[in-house]
Amino acid sequence: MSQDTTSLFDLKEIDTELTRKILNEVCSSLIERGYNPTNQIVGYLISGDPGYISSYQDARNKIQEIDRAKIVEILLNEFQKKEK
Repeated sequence: MSQDTTSLFDLKEIDTELTRKILNEVCSSLIERGYNPTNQIVGYLISGDPGYISSYQDARNKIQEIDRAKIVEILLNEFQKKEK
């Protein structure tokens, strides 16, 4: 990298990628335990009750690290991308 240019650091993009990674891990854990990840995550997002997420592979703690509004924002953005 040249010292004559300024690098841009996009914290929002890094935050989004981390959230996607955690959601993928949580979904995988729920599937391994025999749960429907869509139903379980929707239950968690609507109620705020972490009991909807299995503690298997630390999935419950992982998803609680993310603001629920951030999860909804990312899911809506992904939906909008697919609709275009």
